[in-house]
Amino acid sequence: MNYSSMTRLDNRVAIVTGGAGGIGFETAKALKECGARIVLVDINQKKGEEAAAALGAKFLHGDLTQSARVREIAAQVKKDFGSIDIAFNNAGVCNNVPAEDDTDADWLRVININLNSVFYCCREFGKVMLAQGKGSIINTASMSGIISNTPQPQAAYNASKAAVIMLTKSLAGEWAKRGVRVNSVSPGYIVTDMTKVGMEDKPRYKTWLDFTPMGRVGEPAEIASVVVFLASDASTYFTGSNLVADGGYTCW
Repeated sequence: MNYSSMTRLDNRVAIVTGGAGGIGFETAKALKECGARIVLVDINQKKGEEAAAALGAKFLHGDLTQSARVREIAAQVKKDFGSIDIAFNNAGVCNNVPAEDDTDADWLRVININLNSVFYCCREFGKVMLAQGKGSIINTASMSGIISNTPQPQAAYNASKAAVIMLTKSLAGEWAKRGVRVNSVSPGYIVTDMTKVGMEDKPRYKTWLDFTPMGRVGEPAEIASVVVFLASDASTYFTGSNLVADGGYTCW
């Protein structure tokens, strides 16, 4: 066995949703450096096109809460590239609001983006992989699917991410014997636009660091490396796993 080549992804086709920035962009960069051909998907047309141009990747615009659009994206990638080998379902949002003040619209927005769109992507990209008899799906969950964060209230986000972890396990069990692996990665606090507001709130940021044994927030590259592992032949006996990268937050 050649261990040094196990994370090579030469000529594999990888879809990265929410790929215009943050963890998505950094992961797309890492997958490309390992040899994959990249398709970025994002609802932000301008940022998505700029990110794709910077990477030399293909960009597809899409609202992933619309299942018909996800179906179209899967068909387009299959037509243009011939396969879908890796899918990193990463698009997500958070809403820090007390549960008693959360409106129906805001609750549904978080659930639709964080959970329903992940299912649509798993289903449509998974159909292509099942027909091929191989593929690796990686879903972005969160440590918030395991614990309830403090001090900020975010019931919808926490519930959606817990559901992503269980969705991942459910699909992994269904598809394991058909050659498709499904895993999730659960980041802790990572330096992205989503955490910027919290990091600028000094008391909140201090609480985050106090609850994190490593005493720091993570970088997008520290999540990208986990996704590369799960996408590659280095993780061929992994399915239904949820890899937590949180600086130790959930160990206390």
